[in-house]
Amino acid sequence: MKAMILAAGFGSRLKPWTDYHPKTLAIVNGKTLLQRNIEYLQTFNITDIIINVHHFAHQIIEAIQQNNGWGSNITISDETNVVLETGGGLKKASWFFKEDFVLLNTDILTDMNLHNMILQHKENKPLATLAVSDRNTSRYLFFNTKNELYGWKNIQTGEEKPQPFTAEINDLTRKAFSGIHVINPAIFPLMHQEGKFSMIDVYINLCREHSIHYFDHSSSKFIDVGKPENILNAESLFN
Repeated sequence: MKAMILAAGFGSRLKPWTDYHPKTLAIVNGKTLLQRNIEYLQTFNITDIIINVHHFAHQIIEAIQQNNGWGSNITISDETNVVLETGGGLKKASWFFKEDFVLLNTDILTDMNLHNMILQHKENKPLATLAVSDRNTSRYLFFNTKNELYGWKNIQTGEEKPQPFTAEINDLTRKAFSGIHVINPAIFPLMHQEGKFSMIDVYINLCREHSIHYFDHSSSKFIDVGKPENILNAESLFN
């Protein structure tokens, strides 16, 4: 199985570090986020990885070259001309994938059992399986009783997609998305958006006609290392 690490973002929440460095090279207990996620994938025998780059791209490429990919086979998806966000970045790299693959954000750390998530995905055969947990956030994904994605809601603004739905549906489960996906490449012909766009928007556009499942990892360690204060929290969780 192959994987993609999304590392092209500006990391605005990690300023001032990201005024001079890409967020993927932020350090937690002596290791960069990039190294940690490459090594995380290695624990599940995933060593063929494509990484998209934009912000301080040369620093990321140098780090990969100097460390020989930390033992993995690394391909670069160059977005130096324009950053394409999660959906656009994946679409640009679609040529890399011929079978089910893993997609993950560079600024998350977890000890989630990815093997179990992949097994669930292969057993149920949805278009995509999304890692989620029961944690507090401002934006939630909602799933029906078949564990299929039904919609997205910003609980601060009340915005709901693909249309207002929670007032009419009582048997939905809300979960916080963790930035880890297992995806069937059959999704690529269905991604009609061009340029810069989000994978969440892709899923929301497809969820009423295609099966998109969740994998609950609430019992595992997880942290979004997108904020400076969370670097310290991450250091207490991950050696």
